Amino acid sequence: MLIGLLTAVAASICYGTGSVLQAVGSRKSARREAAAGLTTAHGGPSLSSTAKAAMTWEFIVGTVLDFVGFGLGALAARMLPLFLSQTVISANLVITAVLSVRLLGIRLTRAEWTSIGVVCSALVLLATAAGPEGSGHTPIATHWWLLAVSLVLMVGGTVVVRLLGARAAILAGLLSGLGFGALGVGVRVLNGVDPFDPGALLADPALYAILVAGVGGMYLHTVALQIGSVNGATAALVVGETVLPGTIGVLWLGDASRPGFAWLAVLGFVLAVAGAVAVAWFGEPEGQPSPDPREEEPRELARVG
Repeated sequence: MLIGLLTAVAASICYGTGSVLQAVGSRKSARREAAAGLTTAHGGPSLSSTAKAAMTWEFIVGTVLDFVGFGLGALAARMLPLFLSQTVISANLVITAVLSVRLLGIRLTRAEWTSIGVVCSALVLLATAAGPEGSGHTPIATHWWLLAVSLVLMVGGTVVVRLLGARAAILAGLLSGLGFGALGVGVRVLNGVDPFDPGALLADPALYAILVAGVGGMYLHTVALQIGSVNGATAALVVGETVLPGTIGVLWLGDASRPGFAWLAVLGFVLAVAGAVAVAWFGEPEGQPSPDPREEEPRELARVG
């Protein structure tokens, strides 16, 4: 349990730091595209803008940290109940919020700091209440369903987000979270891992659900960072990647709390999600962060759309 918790915390740190670095790269690209008048008809970033954001050094370093976080998170998902591993990993919101003060010039309000404290306290409750993780053994039909749902969420979600343009920041964050949540479920049920069997691994639809959900989630997260508040987008992501997989873990994968501690697990889970949502609700409106003196674009272009 302790090793699993430390692994999940390390994944959280990697994801949180990566999110802020990706936001820095995304904002630079979005401001340049907006200055050139290259946004979409709906005010959102163009495909060119998103591609250029991925080529900035900040975004590349952030992506490397995401891959490291993914590996650590996958390991944690195999060692802990999903309601615990996913929630601890989602605490990267705390890392994101604190680092955004320094790197993005965002000022956190007292309400945001209080919400962050609620999230941290909730994680302590969850860690105290968590019991053994389930086996993860499920019928192969469930793996096919996971792949189908991942495709619908990522492909359909991408289309809707692009149609909504600048209004889709929270939706894009939520969909990316659902993608990462599906990824966590896929990692738990994946065949051919223990013992290692390449044939069973490649034949498992869950492997391809992991790829679809991971790539789609990363793309939608990038779009959310370009057009909305980094804290708001990350908070929406937290809801998506904790509520659904946590519920699936309890109902279908055999995850459980310690005997007599179910109420504490439920309380910790609810408080963690509520605290994350509160960070988004109380988040400072975009445009308030201090301008980066290294950027030459006018201040009014600091917000896309």
